[in-house]
Amino acid sequence: MVDARSWDWERGEKKIPLDSWKKEYRWVEEPYVSPDGEKVAAIVNLDEGEFTVRANGEAWGEAVFDKIWHLRFSPDGRLTALVSEMGEWTMAVDGVAWEKKFGYIWEPRFSADGTNIAAAVQQDMKYAMVLNGEPWKQFYANMTYFALSPDGRHTAGAVQVADVDSGEIHKFQQGSFTAALDGRPWDMRFVNVWNLAISPDGKHLAAEVRLNLYEYTIAVDGVPWQSRYTTVWEPVFNPVTGTVVAPVREKGMWALAENDKPVWDRRFVQLWHQMFSPDGSRLAAVVAPKYGRWTMAVDGVPWTATFSTLVTDATFSPDSRRIAALAKDGETFRVVVDGSPWSQAWDMAWKPVFSPDGRDVAAMVEKEGQYTYTVNNRVWSMSCDAAWEPVFSPDGAQLLLRTLEAGNYVRRIVPVADIVG
Repeated sequence: MVDARSWDWERGEKKIPLDSWKKEYRWVEEPYVSPDGEKVAAIVNLDEGEFTVRANGEAWGEAVFDKIWHLRFSPDGRLTALVSEMGEWTMAVDGVAWEKKFGYIWEPRFSADGTNIAAAVQQDMKYAMVLNGEPWKQFYANMTYFALSPDGRHTAGAVQVADVDSGEIHKFQQGSFTAALDGRPWDMRFVNVWNLAISPDGKHLAAEVRLNLYEYTIAVDGVPWQSRYTTVWEPVFNPVTGTVVAPVREKGMWALAENDKPVWDRRFVQLWHQMFSPDGSRLAAVVAPKYGRWTMAVDGVPWTATFSTLVTDATFSPDSRRIAALAKDGETFRVVVDGSPWSQAWDMAWKPVFSPDGRDVAAMVEKEGQYTYTVNNRVWSMSCDAAWEPVFSPDGAQLLLRTLEAGNYVRRIVPVADIVG
């Protein structure tokens, strides 16, 4: 994770005018803000087929590209984008393009500390992953789902290893897909391979697999679980023990299995998006106890409160004791903490954020086109034209709030006490 102790946490605000940028370029695309809030950047058009990036008051020097898209700051504050030069695509980091170019590049992913960057690439109609500018040695006829290891040092993909013509149904049923870790494919083939997960140590790979027309299971390092299911969902690794946990469906209901053994006694109408607490001691998932009602289950016990549309963006507190999520009832969102919905309803809300000690919870929210923040069910007094997710200071006493207001980007440090009272 990124160490935020070196950021400027002194109370106050900084402004960067953005409206003036529109007078200097043919057009300016949507802005993006660095994690520490010190930089705001946007893709700008200089002329026909000439694009660059402007960050704060400066453009990317002489770095001009045919096309730029997917501008993002990495967790460590570097500014990245997918860029095209003479019809070839690659990644540019702080204005410097990777040396190797490809027919196309997409799905960039970052390690938690931002030091490693991966993406999917296509060259001459074959596919691979690229990590920090270096692609796999072996490219494949097709590649769908992708994964980056927690430490950012390993990549994986669901790859096609056998050529199958559209009419060769028998070859499809025999299996033409597998999973590859760092470009090296498993020996066993499957009818389909979907969502993948890499173990914390980067040595193991798990994936959803389809064994035949009717049976599904989880495969780890190419070896399928013995049990067969009517379907499965994405596996995850326990960050401490390294066991694999996945939702599995049998006899019309969903259960949670760990290394192919039931881990919870209760079954649900639906169960997915399982996640471990940071210390690996607790396990939660989005569940439907009955048709059309959604909630969270923590260690197999569902919250009492249920919701009609969805539950999403769940997160554990850093100390693993608490959990927060977003819930949608009808057309409005609420923040739910430890099973209790907050009183305010919003047109949109974003993933809740815990303070380092787990005591406070903040979220960015929107109603009628205006953005603001809510902390512990109290709403910040200001509303803005746009905003980014809040960030707690390392001591939990301050909040970094990043907003757009009247054509200006504003970086504020606000005491938590000013919002919660």
